[in-house]
Amino acid sequence: MNEFGIPHISTGDAFRLAIKQGTPVGVKAKEYIDQGLLVPDDVTIGIVEERLQQSDCEKGFLLDGFPRTLSQAEALDDILSRMNTSLDHVINLKVDRDKLLARLTGRRICKSCGSTYHVIFNPPKQEGICDKCGGELYQRSDDNEESVGIRLDEYINKTAPLLTFYENKGLLRQIDGDQEIDAVSAQIASLLRG
Repeated sequence: MNEFGIPHISTGDAFRLAIKQGTPVGVKAKEYIDQGLLVPDDVTIGIVEERLQQSDCEKGFLLDGFPRTLSQAEALDDILSRMNTSLDHVINLKVDRDKLLARLTGRRICKSCGSTYHVIFNPPKQEGICDKCGGELYQRSDDNEESVGIRLDEYINKTAPLLTFYENKGLLRQIDGDQEIDAVSAQIASLLRG
C-alpha cells in the first residue's frame, strides 16, 4: 500500500514483530506458536491492538487476515473506538473454493530464504530450486489437499458471519479474486482512492 502511505498489516507479520520486539503479548503468542497451538483470540487481538498503535498507522492501515471471527470483529470495533477511528471498507475477495484449493496446494517455500512460489502461478525457473538463493523448495506438510480442504471449510464457516456483520454496517466491498493479481490490485486501489 505504498501508494497510500499506509502499512499493510497481516496477523502473521504482527505476530513476528511482537515476538521480535519481546512485547508482553508477543511473548505470550510465542508460547502458543512454539507448542504448535493456535494463538487464542485475546492474544491475537492484543497483538493487533499493539500494532495499530504504532506511528505508521496514524494515516490509516490495511488489515489482512484480521478479523477472522465475529468476536475479533467486535474487539476491533472496540479498539478503533478507543483510538477515535473507524473502518472505511471491508474487502472480501471472492474465489471459488476449488480454485482456492488448487492455489493453496501448489505453494512451495524456500527452506533457506523463505521465498514463496507456486507450481502454476509463480513457478521457479528451475523446478524445486529457489530463484533468489538457490535453496531447496518444499511443500508444507499441511498444504496437502485434505488439510487445506479442512482449513478452507473452517475459514468459510467462521467468516460467513463476518460478511453479514460488515454488510449490515455498510462496509462490505466484494471483489472478484478470480482475476489476474494486477486486476485485483487495481480494483482495491480504486476502491481506496474513492
